[in-house]
Amino acid sequence: MNNIGTSCFRFGDGYKCPVCQSYDLVKNGKTSNEKQRYQCKHCHKRFITNYTYKAYQPDTNQKIIQLTKEGLGIRGTARVLAISVTTLLKRILLIASKIKQAPIATGRTYEVDEMRIFIGNKSRLRWLVYALDRETRQVVAFNVGRRTNRTLSVVLKSLFLSNAKIIYTDKLKNYGYLISRKIHRTVFRSTNHIERHNLTLRTHLKRLNRKTICYSRSFAVLMATIMIYLWH
Repeated sequence: MNNIGTSCFRFGDGYKCPVCQSYDLVKNGKTSNEKQRYQCKHCHKRFITNYTYKAYQPDTNQKIIQLTKEGLGIRGTARVLAISVTTLLKRILLIASKIKQAPIATGRTYEVDEMRIFIGNKSRLRWLVYALDRETRQVVAFNVGRRTNRTLSVVLKSLFLSNAKIIYTDKLKNYGYLISRKIHRTVFRSTNHIERHNLTLRTHLKRLNRKTICYSRSFAVLMATIMIYLWH
């Protein structure tokens, strides 16, 4: 009886695995569209070299990050990249889940402020609370929720754990109950840097703008979008 040959053939035309960058590939059948499929012998990833659907392009995630940081909304980004809104939302959540926040430096001075935003519709008021490092101008912590001690505490806890030197805030009474007088300051114009940063956020992320019809429909997507903008 004759042996049946394998369907995998050594392939060496210069293509490389999009995952591990290995050139050790073999042919591995064809797709339903009659496109050649390859398998990496190193990581066993299967792929094709020319995807018809744009979401499979290797640089799609990077484009999503770029367009998000430039202020495009969900549907606008989907139109530009020629991918579905559902796929885009899944990608945004996936990208955000892989973001690792940099460690917070100790003994620094911070400014903390709140921004009024909307989730679901214009009647569902929420607040974006975040802390800005006064020296580096980097956002070190943020949270979204109602304007309560619980929402504020999530951000302040990160600052306390980093042994914050001084924390500047506005005169919202909640801060007086949550921050020790030794490090709490409410001096006039002491939050100028974070107030300016609020304007930058509202300019770049339309979903945070007050005088617009734009708003976030999903809490998870809002958090993911902010993470991508601030920390990617």
